[in-house]
Amino acid sequence: MNRLATGVLLTVLLGLGVAQADVPLPVPVSDADYVSHPPDLVLLGRDLFYDPVLSGNREVACATCHHPAFGTSDGVSLGLGDGGRGLGPARVADPANRPEQRIPRNSPALWNLGAREFTRMFHDGRIELDPARPSGLRTPLEEDMMAGFASLLSAQNMFPVLSPDEMAGHYSENEIAQAVRQGRITGQGGAWELIAERVRAIPDYAARFIESHSHIAEPDEIAFTDISNAIAAFVAVEFRSDTSPFDAYLRKQAALNEAAARGMALFYGRATCSTCHAGPFQTDHGFHARGVPQLGPGKAARFETHRRDTGRMRVTGRAEDAFAFRTPSLRNVAHTAPYGHAGSHATLEAFLRDHADPVAGLARYDRAQVILPALDVEDWRIMDDAEEVAAIAAAVQTPPITLSEGDIADLVAFLHALSDPGALAGRLGVPESVPSGLPVPNP
Repeated sequence: MNRLATGVLLTVLLGLGVAQADVPLPVPVSDADYVSHPPDLVLLGRDLFYDPVLSGNREVACATCHHPAFGTSDGVSLGLGDGGRGLGPARVADPANRPEQRIPRNSPALWNLGAREFTRMFHDGRIELDPARPSGLRTPLEEDMMAGFASLLSAQNMFPVLSPDEMAGHYSENEIAQAVRQGRITGQGGAWELIAERVRAIPDYAARFIESHSHIAEPDEIAFTDISNAIAAFVAVEFRSDTSPFDAYLRKQAALNEAAARGMALFYGRATCSTCHAGPFQTDHGFHARGVPQLGPGKAARFETHRRDTGRMRVTGRAEDAFAFRTPSLRNVAHTAPYGHAGSHATLEAFLRDHADPVAGLARYDRAQVILPALDVEDWRIMDDAEEVAAIAAAVQTPPITLSEGDIADLVAFLHALSDPGALAGRLGVPESVPSGLPVPNP
């Protein structure tokens, strides 16, 4: 998956005298790395992505937590889904419908998720391609996972609509929340079918689905998977990102600036960043325990009382996967703060300092840097428990790396070279309105 160019080794970097011995760089990204999508389907998916009609209480859209204004994330450590008002760091709890808890993990960015090599999704990889299963996917729904999702990205997009904390709402607030509470997800009366019914009832959506899908002749034939597939097509096209300064450098179209060039030599050399952040999108798609601080509600069932998040172990059940989280892609990373699975670090500099020596970084962690909407909940139970912190530290298997402040500055300069101005500006952009008539999320 990392597709490193093993035959091309640079000996002098950009004529700056920066030696880069035996450091293979990624192959430049091309159209072959992506699946193409019809323009009318992409436009349909855009409206659905920004439309709150998919949420239980008709108040939260996909874009609420994945907005281009915040690098396709939401600009906070742990967000507020259902029961929140506003967007990004300005989002607040609604006193009339107060959220029960924060969303347990930092909202992941959406860059390049339509690329073919992304075969696992979410911080813990709980959905992934699996040709042995009838749906072609391994997900928490197991045998109940319906067929018809055109891609892994399509399946990922639609799990948030089942989450009470994200989009569904809680218990008796609406018919979708009730279906989720009762375990009715697929089939007649299931949460996904109820969402499809809402979309079918909107004439503009119904007409466009019929026009763009040969297998749909009547509104009643619009399935939940059709909705999800349209959103996935939009995400794949709108958030494709492969025209950064780093891409231009790999294509021999332009040079990097001096600091970014030094940072690239560090990234692919002494700092060993590319051990995990490998390949054209700077991810090995693997899972690694890196001693990242834990805050917020953690990942626990409603009947559990702990606040820990053991990451990949919750999926595999294997002790060796404890506190391991998926390696994120670093495209446009300078625009997706805060960082870490729980948004523990507000800046790249702070994250890199602690990431270089995770055990020491965990011990000295500064809680003041989190960005959290006000909510009367307990956020620091894990970090206040010495045994819990020790368990996170004990899972780290990699040795510390010595980085000077100059090294960190150069690495940050390189990470900024992964920013893609065209992708960040948007191709289609945010619509002024959506067919449901509900408010479009926008800062």
